[in-house]
Formats: sequence, C-alpha cells, structure tokens
Amino acid sequence: MPFDVDLPALVLITLVAAMVNGALGHGFSSITVPVALLFYTNRLLNPALVLIEVVINCYILLTSRKSVPAVWRRVVPIFLGLAPGVIGGAYLLSQVNPEWLKFFVFLVLLPLILLQAAGFRRPIHSERAVGIPFGASVGVLYSLTTLSGPPLALMFNNQGFVKQEFRAALGLIRVAESTMTAVAYYFLGLYTWESARLLPAIAPSVLVGIPLGVAIIKRIEPETFRRICMSFDAWVVGFGLSRITIDLGLIGSPSAYGIWLAVVLIDAYLLLAFFSQRRAPTYASVVLKPFTRISLNEASSNAELEPVLSVIDSSLGRTATRQLD
Repeated sequence: MPFDVDLPALVLITLVAAMVNGALGHGFSSITVPVALLFYTNRLLNPALVLIEVVINCYILLTSRKSVPAVWRRVVPIFLGLAPGVIGGAYLLSQVNPEWLKFFVFLVLLPLILLQAAGFRRPIHSERAVGIPFGASVGVLYSLTTLSGPPLALMFNNQGFVKQEFRAALGLIRVAESTMTAVAYYFLGLYTWESARLLPAIAPSVLVGIPLGVAIIKRIEPETFRRICMSFDAWVVGFGLSRITIDLGLIGSPSAYGIWLAVVLIDAYLLLAFFSQRRAPTYASVVLKPFTRISLNEASSNAELEPVLSVIDSSLGRTATRQLD
C-alpha cells in the first residue's frame, strides 16, 4: 500500500473535513470517506476513523449538553436499534469484498446527499415506530462505512429539530454508534498495524481543523456553507461511483463518467435553485385594518400607515403617491 503517496491527501482531506465538522457539528466522515476511498479500502480506513470519531462525537455532545434533556426521549428508539445494526455491519465489513463495499457506500450516500441538497422534508408522525428500524439501518451503515451523518441529518431536519437540539441529538446517537463500533471492531480483530499508521496523519488535522471551523462559521452564513459542502460531497461521490463501476467492470470507460456528469448537472440545478431562493426578496407582513376615510393631515402623520408605505416604496422602487379622494 503506497502510504507515502496517499498520506498527504489523507492529511488534507481530514483537515477540510474537521473544519466542516467544527463549523456544522457533523460532516467529518461524510467528507473524508468518499475521497479517502479513492486511496484506501474500508477495512483499512474504518478502524482508524472510528477511534477519531469517538473523540469528535464526545466533543460535539459536550458542547450541546444543555439541549440533551429536550431530545433524549425522542432518540431512545434509535438507540435500541443501533446495537444489532452495528454488530451486523461490523461482521459484514470483515467478510465482504472491499471493492463491492465501496460501490455500496457510494450508491447509498449519493441519494441521501441529493435529498438534503433538494431540501426534502416529509415529517414522520410515528417517530417511535420508525426509530428502531431506522436505528438498525444507521448502525449497519455506520459500522460498514463510518458514515451516518447524511441519514441522521435528513431525519432530524425532517422532524424539525432546531439548531442546538439537532446537535445534541446527533451527538447522542453518534457517541453511541462510534463507541459500539469501536468495541465491535476490537472483538472482530479489525484493528491492524496498517490502520494504526493512519492515526498520526488524521489526529493533528482534527486538532487544527475543528477550532478553525468554529472560527470560520462565525464569518459565513451557516446555511450557505452547509449547502456548498453538500455540493462538494455530491461531486466527489459521483466521481467515486463512476470510478468503482469501471473497476468492477459494470460500465466501461468513458461511459461510466456519465454518472458523474449527471450528478454534477443535478447538483448545479439544485444549487442554482438554492441561491435563487435566498436572493428572492422578502416583504414585511402588515395587518391592515378596515378602510376608513381620513384627512390629509391625518394621513401624513398616521404612524400605522408608515409600514405599508415603506413596503410599497421598497417593492416598486419609487416614492408612493398619497392622494386624497
């Protein structure tokens, strides 16, 4: 394995991923894994990442601990599903073909990223009923790939978790899943010297990147930053999916890169829609009372008419003319 060539790329991508995680509270694995899989297999990468993620997730939970009482009951069903999912996923990691596992990772991750980018929302009314199977699915996905941010973010945004509640719920689930996965990897003998050699490259990037992300997000609009990160993820995953279909002989080159092109075009459309929506003017809501005839002097001094006139001025781009019947 050409560690000397690949390690600088791993250092750079984990630094960027740690900055995203520091800014948003999640995103370390969802940024790192798609790029790192171009150089490493999941069986080599996962054991190193999961140990780093235990520390990162504990930090996120610590910083959002005040919101834990408001959300912990809602995430209990997900907790109950995590353990069997983690055990099953960790066992599969020790058995399945690494190249097919990469294909699975890209195939699952891509629609989740695009759904988030599209702003998909469809609230689920029976959270408890869905929680256990959802938790089991997340457990399998995380222990196989160290990825769970996209489905969890999609779920919690969908259910209306506000910013600090979102971070607290995410912290609770991710501390549990990363700890369970780290223990499962130990019992399955997945920790190797080759995996351990990745830790010195990843740990400094995390220590530097998270504080940088916290500082950066204070100067950038969070939703815009989050959306740009989604685009980066989508483009990388689309490229990775194209590459792995070639390696597996599913689609020949250059036809396989049509997948990447399609992802780029879809994301570009969604990105354009996102920025167009954010540039759209918003108007103040004004409650109008029933019409009554007033004198010219009263109209000039009536404070209740000022919000209406200011909205007219701003929307038409010219001075509103007041006339007396």
